[in-house]
Amino acid sequence: MQSILCQRCKNPLRIDDSLTDLDSTSADLLIAPLLAEEHYKQQVKSSLLPSAAPSSSQPVSRRIIGNNKLPFNAPLPGTVVGSHSNQRKQRESYPAPSESFVVLSRSQVGPAAPMAAAGTSSSSGSPANGGDTTNVSRTPINQGYSGATISGLDHHGTRNNSLSHRLKVANRLFDVMSSKSSVDHPMCQECTDMLLEALEKQLDNVGRERDCYIDFLKKIKDSQVSEEEEISLRKQVEELKLQEDEAYKELAKTEEERKALALELAQLEKEMEALDKEQEHFWDKTNEYQITLQTFQNERDSINLKYDQDVKQYEWLQKTVVYNDAFCISHDGPFGTINGFRLGRLSSQPVEWSEINAAWGQTLLLLYTVANKLKFQFKTYRLVPMGSFSRIEKVEGDSVLSYELYGSGDFGLNRMFLNRRFDHAMVAMLNCLKQLTDFAEERDRSLHLPYRIKKDKIGELSIRLQFNQDELWTKALKYMLTNMKWILVFASRANTAVEPTNHDIPPSP
Repeated sequence: MQSILCQRCKNPLRIDDSLTDLDSTSADLLIAPLLAEEHYKQQVKSSLLPSAAPSSSQPVSRRIIGNNKLPFNAPLPGTVVGSHSNQRKQRESYPAPSESFVVLSRSQVGPAAPMAAAGTSSSSGSPANGGDTTNVSRTPINQGYSGATISGLDHHGTRNNSLSHRLKVANRLFDVMSSKSSVDHPMCQECTDMLLEALEKQLDNVGRERDCYIDFLKKIKDSQVSEEEEISLRKQVEELKLQEDEAYKELAKTEEERKALALELAQLEKEMEALDKEQEHFWDKTNEYQITLQTFQNERDSINLKYDQDVKQYEWLQKTVVYNDAFCISHDGPFGTINGFRLGRLSSQPVEWSEINAAWGQTLLLLYTVANKLKFQFKTYRLVPMGSFSRIEKVEGDSVLSYELYGSGDFGLNRMFLNRRFDHAMVAMLNCLKQLTDFAEERDRSLHLPYRIKKDKIGELSIRLQFNQDELWTKALKYMLTNMKWILVFASRANTAVEPTNHDIPPSP
């Protein structure tokens, strides 16, 4: 069974009861506005043929569609593309008066749409009597259908009220309405409302456009000038033309000056490039010179700094007493010490002979060094510093006697013989010290040693080990180291040419 579908949303529609008994008067009432629209279009076409010029009295609906920026051949908003109505029917418009930009009511814009909406209603269910949901193919009908043909009369002149006949009559009616308007029929209530809203928006836009044109036309009419104003304006135009000619002449002159300045600028740019190269070369040379100068200044400053450091070091070395650092003479209780070695021995504080021998070796080395410093030559004796095994040689003509300046703790005859030689070495050592003391006192009248030396005695104490007490021998050795300290001060003063301070002179024991 065939059913009627909405031509926009394709939902099935139910036929209204008013279409069941559609007489010729009702059919004419529905089709009359469409025939009037077609008649109006024919009149417009006939009026446009002689002049072949565009007319401003287009159908209102076409101008409304144009205001929404739609193409002339585009379907109306809400229409389904590919429906059985072609684009020609979509481009058809509703009839309108000859005056442009006229506002139409809803009944004037689409008289068929409300009627179609009144004759149909949307239904979410199946069509009446459970008919098929496929669209009914409509056969084209001629424009000369009468109301009697559509009203449902058969060829015998009797009314046929069957469902299929009523569907055919409704389909034919909708075909006629679709062919005579730009909207496909039938439509449901929702689609009709949407179409009407779109048309109302287009109508509002056209109204605003019409008002703009009216205002613009009014401004144009108000801005029309009089003959006197026109003459004055012509004079102004002629003056402006003269000024324009003068401006063109001045422009040509300025253009010539610009070209001359451009040539001069190009020449100046070449000169500037040459100067830039020369300046770059100058700065390269300047940088090289600055680097060379900086290198020289750094080297000079380094040499000056080294010179100043060397001068300070030299002055410090001149003031430094080397002999005091090399031979540190001091005392440790009853013992005299040289470089930390004790010289002497006591029964209460026995000292190893190795330490005593090392102290004698340092004392002999001190005396030998000072004599060499003062370039003094000893008479009869020759010093042989050999550390803990040093000795003194006595030279008498061709004979040389050697005395060992070290002792031993062995007992017996060997010890007695060795101690005798040791005593001769100590006496020779004291004799050499007396020779150097006399030489120092002759050189420096202000120098007076604290302990006088006479033969084998110093400060009235014998320096011999045999037949002598350990305490007296130790004290005599301490006196000898004290005199050695004075000789050391004298040698240092001769080196620095500085008077000795009080702390340089050792205190008396």
